[in-house]
Amino acid sequence: MTLRAMIVAGAALLLTACVPVVPVPADPVTPGQTPTASACAARGGELRPVGRMQTLQCVIKYADAGKRCRDGDDCLGDCRLQDAAPAPREGTAAVGQCQANSNNFGCFTTVENGRAGPTLCID
Repeated sequence: MTLRAMIVAGAALLLTACVPVVPVPADPVTPGQTPTASACAARGGELRPVGRMQTLQCVIKYADAGKRCRDGDDCLGDCRLQDAAPAPREGTAAVGQCQANSNNFGCFTTVENGRAGPTLCID
């Protein structure tokens, strides 16, 4: 092997070492299984990169998205106050909206029993 070929091979090995390996996490809807586009689509979802790590998850739109609610039991997902600036104090009376989809990343305030819960930021 020539010196030039060795340098090219070494550079190729170094470059492949710099490529990040992004693990495919378990599907949040069916824990323990790797999400696939076809399985996700069969449930009406879409594979999307989510969170700080941009990992693929099956994100499913909820039929009651945006519906007014006073508790998580009123919704398929959570009852939330989203984009509330400033966030209401925990325990104050509140009416929220049903979560749009199964993506749990971002900042939001939950509503339970007609009261604002803690504001959470999940990344």
